[in-house]
Amino acid sequence: MAQVQYYGTGRRKHSVARVRLVPGDGTIVINGRGIDEYFDLETLKLIVKQPLAETETEGTYNIHVNVDGGGYTGQAGAIRHGISRALLEADPEYRTSLKRAGFLTRDARMKERKKYGLKAARRAPQFSKR
Repeated sequence: MAQVQYYGTGRRKHSVARVRLVPGDGTIVINGRGIDEYFDLETLKLIVKQPLAETETEGTYNIHVNVDGGGYTGQAGAIRHGISRALLEADPEYRTSLKRAGFLTRDARMKERKKYGLKAARRAPQFSKR
C-alpha cells in the first residue's frame, strides 16, 4: 500500500525548501539531520514549527525537508513557507488560519543589488570638498 505524502515548496530570500509531509509521530528531519542538530537557535526552531502550532497538527506528521541556498534565517523562513503549503495540500480547511497568520504569503524582500559608482547598494564613497 502506498503511503500518503503531501508536498510543498517554500522560498525566502535565496533559500528554497522542498518539504514532504508523511503521517507519523512529528519528527522533523532537515537535510538528513534532526531539527535540533540543524538549527542552534530556539527562535529558528520556533519559526519552523509555527504552521504546525497554528493548525494544531504538532505530532501528526513526520516532516522531511531538503533546503539549500541562503543563510539559516532564510532557510527557516523557507521551511515555514513549505510546511504551510504542504499542510494546505493535506487539508484545505487550514487555509483561513494559515493565511491570517501570513504563512502562505511569499516574502518578496530580497537583497538590493550593488550599483556602480557606489561602495554598496546605497553606500556612497565619503564626500570631501577638496
